Amino acid sequence: MLNFEQITANQKAAVASLFDLSNSLFDSAQALVKLNLQAAKTTLQETEEAALTAASIKDPKELVELVTKVAKAAPEKAASYLRHVQAIATSSSTEVRTYVETATSGAKAELATLVDAAVKNAPAGSENAVALVKSAVAAATTAFETAQASAKEATDKAVEAVVAQMEAKA
Repeated sequence: MLNFEQITANQKAAVASLFDLSNSLFDSAQALVKLNLQAAKTTLQETEEAALTAASIKDPKELVELVTKVAKAAPEKAASYLRHVQAIATSSSTEVRTYVETATSGAKAELATLVDAAVKNAPAGSENAVALVKSAVAAATTAFETAQASAKEATDKAVEAVVAQMEAKA
């Protein structure tokens, strides 16, 4: 049977886990901002170089070659950027999924322990109440599993949306 100390320890662990996840997601957001800033800086530098080169070109054929060179490099740069964004999004979604799975698993175990203790201590003649409690536990377990599946689906869709958005921009 769970005692007050166990419940307190479980709650502390849950809070610590939630803050670990929050910090990790913040780190992912920070990595995305850093990536975007680096991409903007690189684009600015390359644009400056191309503009200075274009300004010094005397032959139109050289200008066409410069434009072609810049245009050919753009898809690979966009694909590289997309791979970095996808890696960040995938990492974040994996961490969220792991957190949800761990949290729901712990909650299911606690609930099962509480129900077992309650059933063992149930007075004679309370079979209907015990059956009701067991039914409620089964429904709660199903709800936990549904929440876990929904979280997995939501994180998968979020990653897909980020990738689709980036591909559309590329």
